[in-house]
Amino acid sequence: MLNRLIGRKVAIMSEKPQTTRHCIQGVLHLEDAQVVFLDTPGIHRPRHRLGEHMVDLALRTLRQADVILFLVEADRFGAPGDRYVLDYLREVKAPVLLLINKIDLIPKKELLPQIDAYRQQFDFAEIVPVSAFKGDNLDLLPGLIVKYLPEGPAYYPADMITDQPERLLAAELIREKVLALTSEEVPHAVAVVVEEMVPRSQELTFIRATIYVEKESQKGILIGRGGQMLKNIGRLAREEIEVLLGKKVFLELWVKVKEDWRNREAVLRSFGYGPE
Repeated sequence: MLNRLIGRKVAIMSEKPQTTRHCIQGVLHLEDAQVVFLDTPGIHRPRHRLGEHMVDLALRTLRQADVILFLVEADRFGAPGDRYVLDYLREVKAPVLLLINKIDLIPKKELLPQIDAYRQQFDFAEIVPVSAFKGDNLDLLPGLIVKYLPEGPAYYPADMITDQPERLLAAELIREKVLALTSEEVPHAVAVVVEEMVPRSQELTFIRATIYVEKESQKGILIGRGGQMLKNIGRLAREEIEVLLGKKVFLELWVKVKEDWRNREAVLRSFGYGPE
């Protein structure tokens, strides 16, 4: 959704839950307005310290926002997690716009009953059915959002679309490929740290990154038979990082085990998670 609205890829994508771990900022520049989106981790019941930090980050951002976009999925109507988030939304004063995403995955006749059901649960400022995949109704969103935003100065120059540093974007793109190519316990146990990112010439940047997991068995899965899994992750990540940087990239990947890192505060901070 954020990538589609901004027009550039600033957030990684995955079908797996809790993909977003940082607050990702995207800036949309309009003729008469500037909209700063803050894409937060999902609000969920955490099972480890990393999850607690993610939820805390989402709730802090929720309290600071001028407008809140509550994103639900049409093909998962009535999901318990949605009701869980609504309980938090009742405590905020900012207008809440409900975005019913993935409308392309359900019959049209099912949409109106969903809208009516959501209206009965919460006083939404707007309810907008959308498809981030196909772009349906996304052209309506900027105008609706601006209607509820307070007037103020432009905070960012016209050529800036995100505040995410290139090192973090590169690390996230590597993690995205891990999410895409692995399953079960591995994705959530992965952290990626870019240890080195230096230009070797005007045309080439060298990047050395470490993929951390919690168990030796996970390390074996990530490396794969004959190193093939790691090669595939590296190839796919390198292709997208080259688009991001606009130059060739030499990407060197390592896999290391850091036991139970999601529950260790010092490790979480060293990986870039935790209180800001």
